[in-house]
Amino acid sequence: MKLRKFIDPLPIMETKKPEKRSRRNSYYEVEMKEFTQKLHRDLPPTRLWGYDGQFPGPTFEVTQGETAHVKWMNQLPERHILPVDTSIHNLASQPIVRTVTHLHGSVTKPESDGYPEAWFTKDFKQTGPLFTRKVYEYPNNQRATALWYHDHAMGITRLNVYAGLVGAYIIRDKKESNMDLPSGEYEIPLLLLDRSFHSNGSLKYPTQPEDASSELPNPSIVPAYLGETILVNGKIWPYKEIEPRKYRFRVINASNTRTYQLYFDNNHPILQIGSDGGLLRKPIELRSLTLEPAERADIIIDFSQLKGKNLHLKNDLGDGAAPEDETHDVMQFRVNKRQNGKDTSKIPNSLSTIKSLKGNQVKAIRKLKLIGSEDEFGRPLLLLDNKKWHDPITEKPRLNTTEIWEFMNVTNFTHPIHLHLVQYQVLDRQPFDLAKYNEDGSMVYTGPAIPPLPNERGWKDTIAAPSGQLTRVIAKFSPYTGDYVWHCHILEHEDYDMMRPFKVIKADED
Repeated sequence: MKLRKFIDPLPIMETKKPEKRSRRNSYYEVEMKEFTQKLHRDLPPTRLWGYDGQFPGPTFEVTQGETAHVKWMNQLPERHILPVDTSIHNLASQPIVRTVTHLHGSVTKPESDGYPEAWFTKDFKQTGPLFTRKVYEYPNNQRATALWYHDHAMGITRLNVYAGLVGAYIIRDKKESNMDLPSGEYEIPLLLLDRSFHSNGSLKYPTQPEDASSELPNPSIVPAYLGETILVNGKIWPYKEIEPRKYRFRVINASNTRTYQLYFDNNHPILQIGSDGGLLRKPIELRSLTLEPAERADIIIDFSQLKGKNLHLKNDLGDGAAPEDETHDVMQFRVNKRQNGKDTSKIPNSLSTIKSLKGNQVKAIRKLKLIGSEDEFGRPLLLLDNKKWHDPITEKPRLNTTEIWEFMNVTNFTHPIHLHLVQYQVLDRQPFDLAKYNEDGSMVYTGPAIPPLPNERGWKDTIAAPSGQLTRVIAKFSPYTGDYVWHCHILEHEDYDMMRPFKVIKADED
């Protein structure tokens, strides 16, 4: 069904309140529930899963150095609301509805990281092999930034996230709070998602690939999925009434597969001040902003000269199904509110200091291929370094050492690569002859190494690794040892089977 755009106001997620808080600690309880919520004026209520029965979930706001203790509680029904393929990862022997929450970008101990096999069912009746605790601890000993939390259960992350298990998490520090950036009602998280719907309002997600053969399992995982509508903060193509002044937006791509290339229809500038891991060195003025799944951008939009105007935030990466493709629109801004006092916010020319890791002693350079394959049913099987999830761990960085990871993409599309535990720096990308590689396995570069884009020169935890390019990042693996994961953040790829464990080991450990 065709839905009118810019009918519903943009929702602002409520801020999560702790059950208890002291100067250095806070304690929260969050229930994952099934509920219904109207996502568009003309769409019947949609059955969803959400943290605290909301979609998206409530926004956490914590202070740097404050340890947040969160008890994530599964209160979901035993049946999934989306088609579960039990032919992968031995899921037929496991409970259908399992959850485990990952705080994406958080520097935390492994037992609180949301390891895919640390899942649990309703009331913790059943738990996965790596489940160790009910209450997670987030030390928040990292730079002020916007993170996000989402489900990470083995083999069904794509379904649990699509059902609604996402939310924003903001770390603040004194230095940033003293910078006079737009704040309060003028600082707004924007979670971008795409979804498809049946006419009765229920979520639409494919049971099988479009060209499914009779031999395929039913349900069967699909290699990618793009929704037919764009949602911001849980509303389809919303509008926001604003004042003619500067606003700060914490933009999070929380979509399963979709990449966004955002721009304004009047070519209005976008001032990016931060990325995944916090503030950049200096503001970067853009006319378009590209975000792969799980990437974040901290941006300032100055509406002060646009009183009485309507601006449309557009997406230059629609799914190509023209002219019925509606995903080139994201939301509308209406600069029609009376200004409430003088805008005293400022954007400093220098935002932060970022120490380069290039001067560190590099203990290992890991050459890692992003590979396309097929399974026994002829389905796409995407792999990291030609290994599956359950193959032995091959990446074992030592604690407090620096490594370079090189992602050699020999598939024909971009993969956003995410490493847990660390924020890393992008070194460069270098194109190579993909056709020749596929012909005889030889690596022939077709140009020099390309430095990262200006807005990629901060701290990152997710980066685009384009087809036919070698993407290099450098990271220091600290401050914890233990089991973590790295994966493509296209969730359909992550679930099958573009995810691998890695283990941070002690200096004297083998």
